[in-house]
Amino acid sequence: MAKYSGDPDSEVDLDRMFHALADGTRRAMVARLVHGPASVSELAEPFGMALPTVVRHLQVLEEARIVSSEKVGRVRTVQLMPDAMVPANAWIMAHRRPQESRLDRLGELLDRHDPAEED
Repeated sequence: MAKYSGDPDSEVDLDRMFHALADGTRRAMVARLVHGPASVSELAEPFGMALPTVVRHLQVLEEARIVSSEKVGRVRTVQLMPDAMVPANAWIMAHRRPQESRLDRLGELLDRHDPAEED
């Protein structure tokens, strides 16, 4: 697994990934693809948008290495890349732990403070 501190290439990859996931339509497409591959037409169906717009959303997801696609005949099928979310999850977890530690310390402090003693 790649390191995400100080590696400029990794930072660019994370920027692309978070940019891709910042859009609700793209997040909905990813959520659909969790259940298995789908054609571009199937992905477009719930959004009521033109196919070129859907294709552009999918290009952003492909550039971020979240999905891949394959064209067979006239049908382009899209699927999630294996472990696509690992880099984003690793970054989130690395930045979540210090915050959780602070909250744990606050919880301990509050547990030690007995409001009944103030009466």
